[in-house]
Amino acid sequence: MARLYEYQGKELLRSAGINVPPGRVARSAVEAGAVAEEIGGRVVLKAQVFVTGRAAAGGIQFAENAPAAERLAGRTMLGRPIKGQRCEMVLVERTVEIAREMYAAVIVDNAARRPVVLFSSVGGSGVEAIAAAHPEALVTTEVDPRCGLAAFEAREIARRAGLRGRELVGVADVIHKLYGVAAASEARAAEINPLVIASGGEVVAVDCRITVDDYAVFRHPELGVAVAREFDRPPTALDLIAYEVEKDDYRGTFYFVQLAEGFGRADRYVAFHGAGGGGSMMSMDAALAEGFRIANFCDTSGNPPASKVYRAARILLAQSNLVGYFGSGSGVASQEQFHSARGLVKAFREVGLDIPCVERLGGNQEERAIQILTQYTADLPAPIECYGKDTSARFCARRLRDLTETYDYAAAREKPVPPSHSSSYAFETVTQGTVSFDYSRCDSCASKVCVEECVPQILALEGDRPALNITPEEARRGRCSECLACEVECHARGNGGGKITLPIPGLEAYLKSRA
Repeated sequence: MARLYEYQGKELLRSAGINVPPGRVARSAVEAGAVAEEIGGRVVLKAQVFVTGRAAAGGIQFAENAPAAERLAGRTMLGRPIKGQRCEMVLVERTVEIAREMYAAVIVDNAARRPVVLFSSVGGSGVEAIAAAHPEALVTTEVDPRCGLAAFEAREIARRAGLRGRELVGVADVIHKLYGVAAASEARAAEINPLVIASGGEVVAVDCRITVDDYAVFRHPELGVAVAREFDRPPTALDLIAYEVEKDDYRGTFYFVQLAEGFGRADRYVAFHGAGGGGSMMSMDAALAEGFRIANFCDTSGNPPASKVYRAARILLAQSNLVGYFGSGSGVASQEQFHSARGLVKAFREVGLDIPCVERLGGNQEERAIQILTQYTADLPAPIECYGKDTSARFCARRLRDLTETYDYAAAREKPVPPSHSSSYAFETVTQGTVSFDYSRCDSCASKVCVEECVPQILALEGDRPALNITPEEARRGRCSECLACEVECHARGNGGGKITLPIPGLEAYLKSRA
């Protein structure tokens, strides 16, 4: 589930007519002071991090005036870890004089297969323990999603929790509107804790937590969710780059999560590239058992095209100070492994792979995949070994350990220079890629392997030159499956006339900023 920051959730509540404290988010100490000056009087600063128990960790602090708010934000919050997560933003709000704390939530119950409204007339920090101590205060109501929650049903919930009079009316209104927020944003969970009755009698949502169904995020650009996945931290730059590849390409899976940043080579981090969830976890365990650390989790499975495997490998290799590249998955994948092999070959050749690599490409046509990956990368600077399903993940991890222990990372190594290329004929692919041919090379090519190995069979010879035997529009709509054969096979067994350009938005800028 994609989690919203507290300030994002409060914007949803405010837009629905639920009373929230005045305030806004600040990303610097000076800005925090300015917001506090606008609000006037005593304010609360709340770290915008995806953790619970912020108050005990110093993530919620009070300031009597604007200078104090600026000082607290700069010295104790911004740029500092709050329960292990770096604080990049603080929400500065007017304080609320609290007379009573309560809890309200709308949660999708998988067992009930419908939304459930929970309301407790007691709430606050440690609400679970509080509710357990006061079971009579907790009301749970299942809601028919076809009808939604009616206003009278919200009032009945408040009444059953023991509220009366003005309190009942105010709280019921919030419960009713909270259900509307959850339904409109397709939230899996929308919680207000605490929902308070202030000293003046008004009902205020002091804190909230909202998580949205991953599969609904694309329908809600207004939520500002960068990655449709529940992180316990903000997404990294590589997380964002990878998700741009993942979100619009339905062909197979590319799941990427960066697990570490800022490490050195002595920390022994490897790029991990799996295929299949269970096999990937087994393979990560094997790497850990051999003394490695895992820089990222990556899964390309479900029959992805070679282009998706290529983009995944390029993103993995954008990580700094890796000691190796470890690819290992289930070993029984139904996808054609030679597609994955070609994707890896293209990525490894483009970066001039200079760290040891061990790949376990188990599944359909694994022998052909092993041959492609082994032979087509033999001239690269670093050693690359490839195995099939009959070789265990633990053995492969041990081989990577052996390679990394004997490899000289400081040695200067010459990378192969790609052949010069002048585009004579080109067409576009479904992911804004470009396939081009240099006819000055094609004319002297004896094998015409690009046509022979074209998996979707969309190429044919016009005279002695490869060209589409479908329209460019058909190729752009997906008839070109981006199998990469017309580059990878051409450079290995032909005359180097084929070239495929596959954009990875943001990657070049990331590499330049890292350099």
